Amino acid sequence: MDRLELKALGKINLGLDVLGRRENGYHDVRMVMQTVYLYDRIIIKKKKTPGIELETNLYYLPVNENNLAYQAAKMLMDEFHIEEGVSIQLEKHIPVAAGMAGGSSNAAAVLFGINRMFSLGLTQKELMERGVKLGADVPYCIMRGTVLAEGIGEILTPLSPMPKCYVLIAKPTVSVSTKMVYEKLDSHEIENHPDIDGILEGLEKQDLKKIAHSMGNVLERVTVDAYPVIDKIKETMIKEGALNAMMSGSGPTVFGLFEEKSAAKKAAAKIREEKLTRQVYVTNIHNARRK
Repeated sequence: MDRLELKALGKINLGLDVLGRRENGYHDVRMVMQTVYLYDRIIIKKKKTPGIELETNLYYLPVNENNLAYQAAKMLMDEFHIEEGVSIQLEKHIPVAAGMAGGSSNAAAVLFGINRMFSLGLTQKELMERGVKLGADVPYCIMRGTVLAEGIGEILTPLSPMPKCYVLIAKPTVSVSTKMVYEKLDSHEIENHPDIDGILEGLEKQDLKKIAHSMGNVLERVTVDAYPVIDKIKETMIKEGALNAMMSGSGPTVFGLFEEKSAAKKAAAKIREEKLTRQVYVTNIHNARRK
């Protein structure tokens, strides 16, 4: 196998709660993660000369050891003493620095691809064990689907699949530092925790409205204070028929859940019309797990 083409799918958080901070700076979380069908395209090719070459369609992204996709390839190639080289083409569509795990998903796809291309024989669990060394979201991005994430995000429990719906994704023209958001969160006492159990119950009963009404993200309070546009996008989505709308991860991406595609498209047009952002996508959830 000399060439592989892969889809690195983005994620949203249906619920995100922070339970506390560890001495090492990591946070204990309880999150419900969901893969969505918005993806980066990754092409991996073997090359005869040693080393890793990475290119991307976004000029401002690093193409060296500072890129998680590069780190993922290097991790497996060093461990298994692979002497051939690889070139990696990364075509980005998932918004960058947006709370959608784009970088982690790229790393997950490269781990999956290098494992398959060089017949390394690693199981999904073994790939996930390596992935967590690259980032807390990488194991989830290897697993995909509807998942409860606990610990620092590495303890993953597959859940009943998300009921069919349409997802409107809007990323404001601001970039958010995850580190900054968590540091600010630590300076406040968390008073309102999202109803994670309500989401789990909704998934079990396949009740989309129950899931939507139970959604919550404890990080919103910090990010919305800094970027009020997030609240404006949420309000527009709900006004245009979203069952609920919420910030994903540490933001600034906002997503809304819709029962009808036409309503999601109408809300997308309204967000553009009000000049809240131009990065707007109507997509759906993705429940298939990696084979």
